[in-house]
Amino acid sequence: MPELPEVETVRAGAEPLLVGRRLCHVELRRDDLRWPIPVPAVHALVGRRCTAVRRRSKYLLLEFDGTSAPVAIVHLGMTGRFLVEPTTRAAPRPEWRLHEHWRWDFAEKLVRFVDPRRFGALDVAPAAALATHPLLASLGREPLEPGFDGAFLHTATRRRRTAIKSLLMDARVLVGVGNIYASEACWRAGVRPRRAAGSLSRRECEALATAVRDVLTSAIAAGGTSFRDYRGVGDDAGYFARELAVYERAGEPCRRCRAIVRRTIDGARSTYWCAGCQR
Repeated sequence: MPELPEVETVRAGAEPLLVGRRLCHVELRRDDLRWPIPVPAVHALVGRRCTAVRRRSKYLLLEFDGTSAPVAIVHLGMTGRFLVEPTTRAAPRPEWRLHEHWRWDFAEKLVRFVDPRRFGALDVAPAAALATHPLLASLGREPLEPGFDGAFLHTATRRRRTAIKSLLMDARVLVGVGNIYASEACWRAGVRPRRAAGSLSRRECEALATAVRDVLTSAIAAGGTSFRDYRGVGDDAGYFARELAVYERAGEPCRRCRAIVRRTIDGARSTYWCAGCQR
């Protein structure tokens, strides 16, 4: 599933292509994905100008002008691709791709949403209602914004018996840190992923918070991590997989201590870690 770096890469790629452009036409090939699509509200975006492309957790937020300042909320799900392609008025519309479910024409820019597994989402809400929107209301701290640091993490972990990797992935506490980056951050901080969150010292929390920020920042700079489905707005792959220290490297030597990287299953997810240098 695309995590924060992948969604941020898509956001950063879409922003200069869409902001300032007016939505001319909408085509929906279905009225639901993971959840029902508010078809009338989506069509009501036609004629409005895109004023910003933001991100909250793993959600893309496309803001439009006009009455109520509506915001389109897009989630990529597990296999979604938010593609932006150049078009011209004279050129014929491109053929629909396999598993393409909706497209938006911004005049010379065509947004196409492709999602084989249909776990993505599309919704629309007034800007004033975003804070209480069911998809956004319970989201936790953004790891790349002020307010996330060792002190926050230390407070959040007190008296918590859950594994620290699981806590990093709990969107009610911290958003956007999925399986890949939680494993990598724990390795960078030298913290064993199955450690009880409440057992971490203040110093370990400081190291882990720094590791979370650093791994996410590095992944964004590399365009995200592409293993199977993820692509950027130009259908391009991300290259952070080259920098992964433990994820999908079970049986290989640790890049820091040369012990063998191990793989365990926690909550139906693979966890990768080194018993030699993660305590």
